[in-house]
Amino acid sequence: MGVAVRAAGEGDREFVVRLLDAAFQDDPVSGWIFPGAEYRRATHPRLMAEFTDVVLDEGRIDVTEDGSACALWLSVPEDDHPDDEAVARLLEAVDPDNVRLDLIARMTAGVHPRGRAHEYLWMIAVTPERQGRGTGTVLLGSALDRCDREDRPAYLEASNARSRRLYERLGFVTGEPLVLPDGPSMWPMWREPRGSAAQ
Repeated sequence: MGVAVRAAGEGDREFVVRLLDAAFQDDPVSGWIFPGAEYRRATHPRLMAEFTDVVLDEGRIDVTEDGSACALWLSVPEDDHPDDEAVARLLEAVDPDNVRLDLIARMTAGVHPRGRAHEYLWMIAVTPERQGRGTGTVLLGSALDRCDREDRPAYLEASNARSRRLYERLGFVTGEPLVLPDGPSMWPMWREPRGSAAQ
């Protein structure tokens, strides 16, 4: 598949936010965080905008040149730990009374691997009309090739079974599911760099 991948810049912000919002509106975890279609349509874009701003400031956003997909990556140092102040700022900016958003932020922080530097795939989005056509695989392949060259593991939390199967094909190993109260499951997943002695 001949899709070129590049790093996004500030000029791509609105495009990335729209793409994330469209791709995750019907995601099981987004539906749990923001129950009700009208509430989700009104609030979900603010969460995607906050995620985009954090990664533009602190990480890397890969986008396909054709505008069909993006992936948000953060480099996590060995001694990283959850930042309660960052969670509080996120809630305040998006939806201060949303206890589910607070809970999921704390639950995912609680299972995030510690003690080893890694690349964290925070989110990947493919436009609905391009899903299932290999675009996500191409986009992830670019970043995972970097991980392999730099001998860095990668980590993510899959929010649905379909994406989990894709990640498993790309070498991620699934951990114990994270079950949201009265909601869907998420799957922490870890990938050792290919060619690494640690694999």
